[in-house]
Amino acid sequence: MPATGKIFNIQKFSINDGPGIRTTVFFKGCPLSCRWCSNPESQNRNAAIADAMADETYCGREVTVEEVMAEVRKDMPFYEESGGGMTLSGGEVLQQMDFAIALIEAARAENIHVAVETTGYTPPERFRRFAPLPDLYLFDFKHYDREMHHQGTGVYNDIILENLRAAVATGREVIARIPVIPGFNTGLLRARGMAQALVDAGVRTVHLLPFHQFGEKKYEELGVPYEYKGVKQLHPEVLGRYRQEFVDRGLLCSFK
Repeated sequence: MPATGKIFNIQKFSINDGPGIRTTVFFKGCPLSCRWCSNPESQNRNAAIADAMADETYCGREVTVEEVMAEVRKDMPFYEESGGGMTLSGGEVLQQMDFAIALIEAARAENIHVAVETTGYTPPERFRRFAPLPDLYLFDFKHYDREMHHQGTGVYNDIILENLRAAVATGREVIARIPVIPGFNTGLLRARGMAQALVDAGVRTVHLLPFHQFGEKKYEELGVPYEYKGVKQLHPEVLGRYRQEFVDRGLLCSFK
């Protein structure tokens, strides 16, 4: 297992990254280039710019498993009270899979619940080694259509769909998280396609994440163009019919 991994933040008292109160570890690096990404500093395409910045929340820092676990342990009383734990997020966790595995094993040794937020973008043969380890998957699902997925993220979704099915097959809890992005995956026809793809993959629970502008300032700091600049954020109250498409297909669907 690697001695270190590269992260750009450890966030305390997270309540949106799995059940209970959680400590979220944000991994640096992501092979996708989602045009709306709220963490552009984590994308591989912006790595050279981010690495040149003095701020560790952009350039990241090398940490050991024990350094991460020392921070995680501080919050154990909150986990016990709330049913929380540690969440590995990103960036893309699977880009540093061996470090992620080492962290999961360290947490498991101390009976700490582990959630992993992932795009699922890694070779399936590698993912099969990782798949049984987390307690919970927060599986990012951007689009059911192969070409549209490529247009929005820079990669095709073939291996993502395969790895989603593999995650479900482990029997671990899998929650699909859909960023609802204007002009990309909005509209009832697209909602139906998304819902059906998740049903076909065996997913039962879906969280909808309406588009927001939380990451806009980061693009300015990095000096990279932001294609969604000025686009209005979405609110749950205008997405009720969109959500209903998922409910109509038997999925437990809520906004986050």
